[in-house]
Amino acid sequence: MKAVIAALLLLAAGCGTRKAETVQAEAQPQTPAKPAPETHVTLSEAAQKQSGVVTVPVTVGNVAEALHVTGRITLNENQTWRVGAITEGRILKVNVNAGDIVTEGQVLALMHSHDVHEGRALYERAQSEASRTRTNENQARRVRDRAKRLYDLKAASLEQLEHAENELKNMQAAVAQAQIEVDRTRTHLVDFLGVHLEEPEHHEPGKHDGDEDLIPSKAPAAGIIIQRHVTSGTVVQPGTGMFTISNLGALWMMAAVPEEHLSRLKINMPVKVTVQAHPGTVFRGRITRLDEQLDAATRTIQARIDLTNPRGLLKPEMYADAELELPGTRSALYVPEHAIQEVKGNATVFVRRGPTEFEAIAIETGRSANGMVEVRSALQAGDAVVEKGAFILKSQLLKSSLTEE
Repeated sequence: MKAVIAALLLLAAGCGTRKAETVQAEAQPQTPAKPAPETHVTLSEAAQKQSGVVTVPVTVGNVAEALHVTGRITLNENQTWRVGAITEGRILKVNVNAGDIVTEGQVLALMHSHDVHEGRALYERAQSEASRTRTNENQARRVRDRAKRLYDLKAASLEQLEHAENELKNMQAAVAQAQIEVDRTRTHLVDFLGVHLEEPEHHEPGKHDGDEDLIPSKAPAAGIIIQRHVTSGTVVQPGTGMFTISNLGALWMMAAVPEEHLSRLKINMPVKVTVQAHPGTVFRGRITRLDEQLDAATRTIQARIDLTNPRGLLKPEMYADAELELPGTRSALYVPEHAIQEVKGNATVFVRRGPTEFEAIAIETGRSANGMVEVRSALQAGDAVVEKGAFILKSQLLKSSLTEE
């Protein structure tokens, strides 16, 4: 009996606890659910007429096939020049800095080198040798002429005449060889080193008191100094890089194209390039080269795109997007440019859902042409989008959102 009474007491206590919990839960205030963001706008017919709201249907058209790839802007190696030291020496003067615009033939730096003095010594030696051989040639010609007169008078033999003729030919060959050496040493000094042929009179031989003793490093073409690798006092060896010059009016884009699209690419295919630094600006180019080897890690191939950059907006090492215009067309949906409004960072159109009701729909846009914009998502052909008065609906939508917040 006692066990039965204890069980009944426990059951009664449990029921009381659950009842108390139920009452407490009912008394607890309920947090209202956050309403879904409003995308509908209501505008009376009178207000529509007053605001000039006009709708047009979403149209279907054909658009050229395009492939979108990414890459980076680089220097055009065909319009880039790397200026190196032509001989051993020490840089005494540097006339330009990175970013400077230079013209063809402009002196970039001046270098002192013993090659100048050695070259002048060789030139003087070659001149002396040429003078000596010309004197010997004149002497040999006089001997030949005398032998010929004696031979004509029967006072000399044919053998003597032939010997004199051979001596003259030998001297003429020596003169020609000496002149070649004079020309070679002159070319080395004037054309290769770019200095005067002779030591200036106002200083001692072997010393450099003026720029005429220094070897100039000149710009091979007009452009911009991209890099400067030397300063005053730098000792250089033949081939040491000193400057990099490039014409930034002509650049390359190196685009990574997926392997599956390789068969659709052609040389001279037109390309449209855009960069984040200049949204809305299209830079036109064309494919000029396709690599022969795929990247094993990314399974892409490098396509080189030639670009013109007349205003200098593009900079080397910018990241860029390229739109390759492939052969063929596909169907696409279009809406007028004026129908698109930016709402909270998204391209948005307003679609009529009733006489006074409109729905704001975020869309993904594509290519633009003749005032029409391709729509890649969210709409269907025939949907009535607001072309005129869309800004009024946008204002109403934002006003409603602020009221709700």
